[in-house]
Amino acid sequence: MSGWLKDRVFRTVLKNAGYLGSTKLIGALIGLGALIGAGRMLTPVEFGTLMLIHTYALGVGALTKFQSWQMILKFGARPYEQGNRNIVMKAIRFAVGLDMASGVFGMIVGMAILFFAASFVGIGPQYTPIALLYCTLVPTMSSATPTGVLRLVGRFDLIARQQIVTPLLRGLGTLVAWLFGLGFTSFVASWYIADIAGDLVLWLMTVKELRERDMQSSLRPSLRSAPSALPGVWNFVWLTNLNTTLDACWSPVGNLIVGGILGPAAAGRYKIATTLLDSAIKPARFLEKGFYPEIMRLDPKSRHPWHLAVRTGLLSGGIGLCLMLAILIGGKPLISLFGHKYAEASTLMTLMSPALVISMSCFPLESLLYMAGQAKAVLVAQIISVVTYITALVCLTHSFGLHGAGISYILGVFLLNILAMIPAIIGYTRRHLLESETIQSEIPN
Repeated sequence: MSGWLKDRVFRTVLKNAGYLGSTKLIGALIGLGALIGAGRMLTPVEFGTLMLIHTYALGVGALTKFQSWQMILKFGARPYEQGNRNIVMKAIRFAVGLDMASGVFGMIVGMAILFFAASFVGIGPQYTPIALLYCTLVPTMSSATPTGVLRLVGRFDLIARQQIVTPLLRGLGTLVAWLFGLGFTSFVASWYIADIAGDLVLWLMTVKELRERDMQSSLRPSLRSAPSALPGVWNFVWLTNLNTTLDACWSPVGNLIVGGILGPAAAGRYKIATTLLDSAIKPARFLEKGFYPEIMRLDPKSRHPWHLAVRTGLLSGGIGLCLMLAILIGGKPLISLFGHKYAEASTLMTLMSPALVISMSCFPLESLLYMAGQAKAVLVAQIISVVTYITALVCLTHSFGLHGAGISYILGVFLLNILAMIPAIIGYTRRHLLESETIQSEIPN
């Protein structure tokens, strides 16, 4: 480890992850408190419905959005380092246009599907009007331009501060509901306000940073003129969009399938287990958010980015192993805070915990493949693993209930990372051929 720390980029990745992790831990604890409060104050059906409504909006946004932050870094990181502001601004303008178009489209499609098929995802007819209103969050939920800009300019400290806004407001909403004895509608309202406030704060931070750099004109959306200066950008955004759409099947869509098969109460238990696991995997998310911008600045021909990936993967995997052991020991007492009616979520979380080690160890693979111009390999891995996961989820959930859902998740995660590892290893052995395929064709000087 002492040798690894001599690598400036590795230190930068750890520093950025530290920024994000410092406030995210506080936010996670506050968010967990809000989730426990909702679980104890609402009936299992109401709690499950709240989770389904929130998950549905998240799922719609994830299925329709473009990963505009990845595009900003892919096409803007090196030009930004070189002082080529024109290219950077065009990338941001294109990202804003993508976010606006996909957000409005996702909201309309999500409302239309929900209007006719709410019961299919486990949302009862009495809750459909509230769920339709909640879908108005989709445009801000699916917007990734602000995080892309702030990562590009190295303001991870601002992202870290923003991360605490949403869980803090949810916690305050839960506290108000408890003090005044409010019911289901108040929890939906607090979740809604918390989400939109967090997104707006992120946008305000982004506008301020762009103004300080005299780049505020880059906020004008452009879907036609900007891409002409970014060769290969449409191909990249469509591939990452499809990959993101498939990635949404792991949590939001999977939760909706469980709700449709087993009902909202079971969906609430499944949501508790997956939310706690997602909180446990956050260290890898922080490392990834710091890793992606830095690796996009490196030359894929050299060994540096590949060795950096191995180091961060080993570090993250070690953390994942410790977290898995912590879940095996302390998972049941933690779930008991929600009340005895959610006890089944403890067994489910324990069953799914090995997926932590797999996901956290292999998180650099996706970034590596994007850097090496192999976005199609990421997409192929996602398609095969998601089809396997969804098929197993439907079959095993029908046969074994929530335990079947947990087994399906582990199977899908394992397959996804194996399929991503193969082209990454091939890419490393052929890295001397990568420069002409990626840098020259996709990032103009």
